[in-house]
Amino acid sequence: MTNSHQSKPVDDAVNVDVAVIGCGPTGATLANLLALSGISVLVVDREPAVYPLPRAVHFDDESMRVFQAVGIADALAAQSRVNPGMRFVDEHDRLLLDWPRPVDVGMHGWHGSYRLHQPALETLLRESLSHHDRVQIELGVQLLSVEEDDEFVNLLLQNVATESQIQCTARFVVGCDGANSLVRHYVGAHMEDLGFRERWLVVDVLLHSEQPELGDHTVQYCSTRQPMTYCRNPGLRRRWEMALPAELSDAHALEENRIWQTLKRWIQPEQAVIERKAVYTFKSELASRFRSGRLLIAGDAAHLTPPFMGQGMCAGIRDASNLAWKLAWCIRNPAHSFSRLLDSYQQERSPHVKQYIKAAIQLGGLINSVDAKSVESLIESNDAEALRMASIKPAIGDSDWVLELFDTTHHQGAMCAQPCLADGTKLDDFTGYQFVFICRPELSAWGGLVPEGVAAGLVVLNTRDHPELEQLLDSMHQNAVLVRPDRYVLSGMLTLDEAQLTNRSLIGARLV
Repeated sequence: MTNSHQSKPVDDAVNVDVAVIGCGPTGATLANLLALSGISVLVVDREPAVYPLPRAVHFDDESMRVFQAVGIADALAAQSRVNPGMRFVDEHDRLLLDWPRPVDVGMHGWHGSYRLHQPALETLLRESLSHHDRVQIELGVQLLSVEEDDEFVNLLLQNVATESQIQCTARFVVGCDGANSLVRHYVGAHMEDLGFRERWLVVDVLLHSEQPELGDHTVQYCSTRQPMTYCRNPGLRRRWEMALPAELSDAHALEENRIWQTLKRWIQPEQAVIERKAVYTFKSELASRFRSGRLLIAGDAAHLTPPFMGQGMCAGIRDASNLAWKLAWCIRNPAHSFSRLLDSYQQERSPHVKQYIKAAIQLGGLINSVDAKSVESLIESNDAEALRMASIKPAIGDSDWVLELFDTTHHQGAMCAQPCLADGTKLDDFTGYQFVFICRPELSAWGGLVPEGVAAGLVVLNTRDHPELEQLLDSMHQNAVLVRPDRYVLSGMLTLDEAQLTNRSLIGARLV
């Protein structure tokens, strides 16, 4: 593997299956999953190293499951903190809404919510990439132009420091290059405004010592006067976010004296140092298209969400997991048209992420609009259930590809749980990033494959040999289930006839 910080000369072209533009969490996760699928990857990032300061501070159990597939979950868990949930309070600390996150392990085999230091995650992802022979990383390199033909995409790249250039030919290009994505420009997508746009100040502090009185929960301070958020991050890191009035300039908002004056309710200057301060415009936007030909976008290049649900980075990780196996299939089957399968990427991901964005907007509305009268109404209701919310777990959107492939619709688009096998091995660790067929003994004749047989990217597990999977099928009221590499259900099956029909569909599509 070449893990170079220096660009190659222009006459030394790079030829790869996929070029990933951007090595943040989305791009690095996508590159890792592609590498696991045997795909050659070039990863490009204009920054010469991991950005050292805090940015994203939350991820969920679904994201951790993807990091498990990459192989970094245990190391990441050791550097992260389980988040017990979020509380919405008024200016007098009276509870308005409680969003508890279970601290025990859930259906995905991980805790429901984690707090992280983003540089730690990015370092682990890049270290993982360094172990793959077919991955090349070019840091301090930016994309200049893209030219697509029927079979390839030609890219012109430039070393930011030396201005030397690199030519690259790839079968596909994925722009994970953020909110100002250049790849999105070449895709021809515009960003739809979903109705939320506010300026907020984000302040990350590093405590000199533990202050347990600050609490472990995330707290949303709801107010029409000064909405704020408190985050308990790993180690001695803490974050406050606060809405800014329109008349306050960025320069004045960033003045340290003003910041400490705002934070004096919780901490004093002698108790911490400000590690980072930045003014953000929180937006709610969704790209009109995620793909054009061999060009695709993911992460912030495709969608932006207000931070109130902590789903911004998670959405990009889901993009990567959804897209990686599809690109791998298209590359391994070049004679087949890739359009239908790659169209399913936007069809599945766009409505899914839109639900999270809308939920975040609703929470943002609560945080910004609570006044004394509405507080009293909530408090007087004394309805404990009305004051609690649960995490949403939407299914992915319907795609033409799936609807044409399968007649059965049992659980399509829902996430499959991850139980442990008898020896304590988590299901995904046993199966790897590939298709999995879980069945009861009466359906074991499916496809003529024996229990635990592996054939062309498909793992078959029989509950006769893995009785702990019986409960999984019982919970879904199915006799068999076919799970995609991204852990979403492709099809549930009740009868052998349904299973055989599924088998013929898969073989016809050459997915396994």
